[in-house]
Amino acid sequence: MKLGIVTKREPERRKPVVLLPADVKQLGVHAFHMVGHKYLAAVIEAAGALPLVVPAITDQLDIDELLALADGILLTGAVSNVHPSHFGQAVHNPSLPLDPARDALTLKLIHAAIKAEVPILAICRGFQEINVAFGGSLHQAVHEVAGMNDHREAKDASVEVQYGHSHMVDLVANGQLAEIVGSQKILVNSIHGQGIDALGAGLLAEAYAPDGLVEALHVGNAKAFALGVQWHPEWKVMETPAYLAIFNAFGNACRARMQRHKPPD
Repeated sequence: MKLGIVTKREPERRKPVVLLPADVKQLGVHAFHMVGHKYLAAVIEAAGALPLVVPAITDQLDIDELLALADGILLTGAVSNVHPSHFGQAVHNPSLPLDPARDALTLKLIHAAIKAEVPILAICRGFQEINVAFGGSLHQAVHEVAGMNDHREAKDASVEVQYGHSHMVDLVANGQLAEIVGSQKILVNSIHGQGIDALGAGLLAEAYAPDGLVEALHVGNAKAFALGVQWHPEWKVMETPAYLAIFNAFGNACRARMQRHKPPD
């Protein structure tokens, strides 16, 4: 009997896995761990990756085990703010929501991810988390700071208006973000009450709002992609070239990580 030639099978291609730390929200009498649809969709459509929601249960999660699964991390925006105790301040407005469980996960995860060379894209709250993780501080109410504009959305406006273009940002010449989007200025949305006060150690500004507020940063000594933006590039990302360029660059970094990283069996 003649035997056929058996050839070595090529390994199946997979998509890079992007971890998204969850927000903890109370619905009725139960706590839920949640991530907004628009972030998950942007990871799939614009970054070309597989999103994996990580619950904020730090006492039962091992950071190294999480990073062994990860080809990238997306730190999303959220309704809640980073607790000001993490940057040496008291709560300015007790009516605003906080999420200490998310703080406990993300502030630890950021440093571990940078060390492990896992790409990070951080948006809004996530952008602020990176700054706080590196010892920076936040304005808890940017609109109350002399010389600063009101960066909040109109609460009574439609979501289309709230997430529509609000102001221009100036990108740092020859910076990473300017290279990614191919421009020195881009229009962005503005949906935040807090913002960067003092920049964290080792962080480099990548963009500024017209009032001088830092709107983007990167981790200076990171060997992998580590970019944060104050605005929301996940919103209508497939229709907005500058936003899409950011997610494309993040997705490419995740694929590069995947090529050099063997996930656990």
